Amino acid sequence: MQILKNRAVLLKLRDPKRVTSLIPKSKELTGNKVIVNWGVDEAHVLKNLNIKVPSPIEGRYKWTGKHTPFEHQKTTSGFLTLNKKAFCFNEQGTGKTASAIWAADFLMNEGRVNRVLVICPLSIMESAWRDDLFTFAMHRTVDVAYGAAEKRRKIINSGAEFVVINYDGVEIVADAIANGGFDLIIIDEATHYKNPQTKRWKVLNKLMTPQTWLWMMTGTPAAQSPLDAFGLAKLVNPDSVPRFQGSFRDQVMHKITNFKWVPKESATDTVYQALQPAIRFTKDECLDLPDMVYVKREVELTRQQKKYYKELKEKMVMQAGGEQITAANAAVNMNKLLQISAGAVYTDDGDSLAFDIRHRYKVLREVIDESSKKVLIFVPFKHVIDLLTEKLIQDGIPTEVIRGDVSAPKRTEIFKRFQTTNLPQVLVVQPQAAAHGVTLTAANTVVWWGPTSSLETYAQANARVHRQGQDHKCTVVQLQGSFAEKRVYALLDNRIDTHTKMIDLYKEVLD
Repeated sequence: MQILKNRAVLLKLRDPKRVTSLIPKSKELTGNKVIVNWGVDEAHVLKNLNIKVPSPIEGRYKWTGKHTPFEHQKTTSGFLTLNKKAFCFNEQGTGKTASAIWAADFLMNEGRVNRVLVICPLSIMESAWRDDLFTFAMHRTVDVAYGAAEKRRKIINSGAEFVVINYDGVEIVADAIANGGFDLIIIDEATHYKNPQTKRWKVLNKLMTPQTWLWMMTGTPAAQSPLDAFGLAKLVNPDSVPRFQGSFRDQVMHKITNFKWVPKESATDTVYQALQPAIRFTKDECLDLPDMVYVKREVELTRQQKKYYKELKEKMVMQAGGEQITAANAAVNMNKLLQISAGAVYTDDGDSLAFDIRHRYKVLREVIDESSKKVLIFVPFKHVIDLLTEKLIQDGIPTEVIRGDVSAPKRTEIFKRFQTTNLPQVLVVQPQAAAHGVTLTAANTVVWWGPTSSLETYAQANARVHRQGQDHKCTVVQLQGSFAEKRVYALLDNRIDTHTKMIDLYKEVLD
């Protein structure tokens, strides 16, 4: 294969007519050679004929923006332009957002795409996508569809080339989106569409047409269960999975009891085949990042915490002896054990009971004092965040907080201030509110006040500091004071989602 002046491709084939019969403007030459226009349409046809030709983006695109792309980003962009519906599973921190923006911009230049709808978590609409669009495609018009339904509709109808919206927002203004002329839909953190029974999934599926481009991106595909692949595959490549989810479950899971299913040995291969076409780069493959070190710090529980932890455990033992343990009731009780360990627990009547957190806080202060840069503290439980923040401020440590109830514009403001100014020194974050998209390389120390139960959230949250732009060794500190915390951390460190092991974990804690 030879690229001629970035405009045509010269191929030598055994059967040139395979190409000339499908690509009208191609020309057969002597010696079984064929010359083909190097365009997106032609590259698609050749790909379907199993003739490998790079995307024309690699030769004709002026990579816009302030940064020069890495080779893996160019490869990712090229892959996306050659696949109308596809997955991008590049690991967190590898710059897949920029790759998608460049690919979309190229397709716009080629007249293949007019408008792009970006669907992402609420927390990163401004702080990640709008900022990245201004960075890598500053010549394009961009708007964020946020607020009341009418405001969202007005923005969608405004004609901006890129419109950014959150998952729930799509459901609110699906009618406007359907008539908005969006040729390309980009889904960030695509695992939010894993369940085909949800309204969210059904709305997106209804918006899709055979002509719609769809790129689904996540660094953690099928993080919780092989069954998660079904809903994703149904959107991108429905022929890769059975018609019904139950049939797919039988392919990837083995039934142990009425309440317990475990993945089959062949599940990984089955999921891999289902989630195609796909591209994946890990940070180790493409980025020269500093090391990331995981450190466990032991924390003594207070006498009150030990008392409540023991009482709840005894109650759990009694429950286990008298009823069938399900993943649901196991999760509820495990969560309460983790809450007690972290410093506050919800009572049965909905109130919260706060404990003395001085032992855990003392260890945290040691970590903060030892850190060479800023510190990111993840606190899974909302009712603990206020306790901790109050103590940090009392000690004169400049601190800001991101919780689920902080508005998107306010989050963007706080993230930007943390990343670009001297203060605050510490950012206390509810993991789900900042696990995706944002870059927080101003910190090189991550502290988990207590463990999250989600492997995806854990990996995504840690990646906020360990990504392009980080020039210091990163340390992830796990504060642990109870057996329950230690076992959850152990599962997360071994990249095992606790949801798949909840009953086993429950029994282990009881023993």
